Amino acid sequence: MAKRTNAFDLTLPLLDTEIPAYRMLYEALRAEILDGRLGPGARLPATRDLARQYQLSRGTIVNAFELLKSEGYLEGSIGSGTYVSKVLPDESFHVKAEGDRHPEIERRPRRRMSAYAKRVHLFPSLERRPSRAFRANVPALDLFPTGLWAQIAARRLRQVSTNLLLGCDPMGYRPLREAVADYVTTSRGVRCTTEQIAIVSGVQEALDLTARLVLNPGDRVCMENPGYVGAAMVFESIGAKISALAVDHEGMELRASGLRGARLVYVTPGHQFPLGISMSLPRRLQLLEWARKSGGLIFEDDYDSEYRYSGRPVPALQGLDRNGSVLFAGSFSKVLFPSLRLGYLVIPQDLVDYFAAAKSITTRHAQLLDQAVLCDFITEGHFGRHLRRMRGVYAERLSALLQSAREKLAGWLDISDVEAGLQTVGWLRRGITDESAARAAAARNVDVIPLSRYTRGRAAREGLQLGFAAVDPREIQRGVKELAQALKAAGSGS
Repeated sequence: MAKRTNAFDLTLPLLDTEIPAYRMLYEALRAEILDGRLGPGARLPATRDLARQYQLSRGTIVNAFELLKSEGYLEGSIGSGTYVSKVLPDESFHVKAEGDRHPEIERRPRRRMSAYAKRVHLFPSLERRPSRAFRANVPALDLFPTGLWAQIAARRLRQVSTNLLLGCDPMGYRPLREAVADYVTTSRGVRCTTEQIAIVSGVQEALDLTARLVLNPGDRVCMENPGYVGAAMVFESIGAKISALAVDHEGMELRASGLRGARLVYVTPGHQFPLGISMSLPRRLQLLEWARKSGGLIFEDDYDSEYRYSGRPVPALQGLDRNGSVLFAGSFSKVLFPSLRLGYLVIPQDLVDYFAAAKSITTRHAQLLDQAVLCDFITEGHFGRHLRRMRGVYAERLSALLQSAREKLAGWLDISDVEAGLQTVGWLRRGITDESAARAAAARNVDVIPLSRYTRGRAAREGLQLGFAAVDPREIQRGVKELAQALKAAGSGS
């Protein structure tokens, strides 16, 4: 184990003034070592520095160090520094006797948590592992221009100003907000001004802000079914009641009974998650009319709609809104890379001040240097070029998946011919459950996600979500071959 330099002051709990100072220091250091706060190989501050910090004589510090060395807790010599021993005395590993427990731990009262704390649940993060067929919801990270991004970041750091170090408005770095406003109005048909743009850490933060500002416990929210689990988790953490509305070939089914009493409708009209359907124009107009009459709001999640491979571009639902009823959110995580926690929220004009106030007392603002780098990446044209390049790559990979599936999966899995996005859906033949299919696929090193995991209640049809964006054509062919064998095994066991 390598020795580690500690560049920080060492703070010790020196409480007992009835014993000699060297003994007090010895006890405090020994406790820090045994409790693991000073780990093996950690370097201690110089005796002169400790003497100055605790206003003790250097001889007192030396005496404490020598006692700890004699017992095997420290090692080192004059001129080379003093370190915690790599191997501590055997007695340090003995389990403390029953009577040695800290009394303050035994007396600790049971925590009383809020209703929110009891409702909120951990949203799993992306697993850190190489992409294989058919990992969903991930872009082709190996094709991202990391060198170019690093050049822009380095230039920003070389030219960093005191204003950039100081911070920015809660709504975000204004040049980036201007760039985003230009992008969404040009490419997505959104109607907005720069003042309506909030830079957030992603759609998840946008959902959380919206839920806190719009909903009270017991309020009703409508969602697509199947739909995005992360949105449902946010709404349920607030205490909202969810009405799950079915999805057909035109998108969310807007029945009056399902919409009745709703304060908010969450929808992915451009590219429905997870089925990939685009909401029809009549449904969009119907939803906007509901919002106008009821006073409800619509949260439009523009999920991975940047990547469209066929058909006409589908403008945002927000662009049809004339009553300020739609909040429009998008993220750069899926189009660039997941660890870039930056997204945007287009807010109706009358709600801007509420969102700015909420951000000012929570996140304050997204990481400013990342905002500046992303701004340069967009305004210098790199973002547009990257989208065009990846659109071609993903179209090729989708074509490879569809062709290979027609050859090897016919009769077992009917894959939807989606027009956009990073993944598609395969519908299973009757008799095979999506969970059993996923288990059989995993045994053959193939990743698929059962659609039932996105469904509230009983699924109308068994299916699998298959990602293709992060998977090269050779791996797609391997994945299809292995998936065919997995489905045959699952079918024979059903």
